[in-house]
Amino acid sequence: MPTVDLTATDFTSTIEDNGIVLVDFWADWCGPCKMFAPWYEEVSQEHTDVVFAKVDTESEQALAGTFGIRSIPTLMAFRDGILLYKEAGALPKEALGQLVDQVKALDMDDVRRQVAEAEAAAGDGHDHADHEGHDH
Repeated sequence: MPTVDLTATDFTSTIEDNGIVLVDFWADWCGPCKMFAPWYEEVSQEHTDVVFAKVDTESEQALAGTFGIRSIPTLMAFRDGILLYKEAGALPKEALGQLVDQVKALDMDDVRRQVAEAEAAAGDGHDHADHEGHDH
């Protein structure tokens, strides 16, 4: 499946309406982003059951700001609407494929339990930023 471009308009629905979504925050002027792009595209072809999305931080500055993107490329991995991975830097192709395999292998019931425990430990949750589409 080819990569898809995301904007602030369709970001949340893409994350919520698909099982596994990887998001590459990038910019045209970024050398490491250009190096990472072909690997990202290749791995997207190998994992057609995963949505590989891209966010251009130049045209989507507000969206990048919402997620605290400070350096690019930054890669995020979501499954069932839950952010599981967020790291800056270009991953080698093999590491990217391994990341996808790890996300696929996760026990999401266990992940949801851990998220609920973390939220309970943090109190009522009003003291930290929350985004639309929070799982209930």
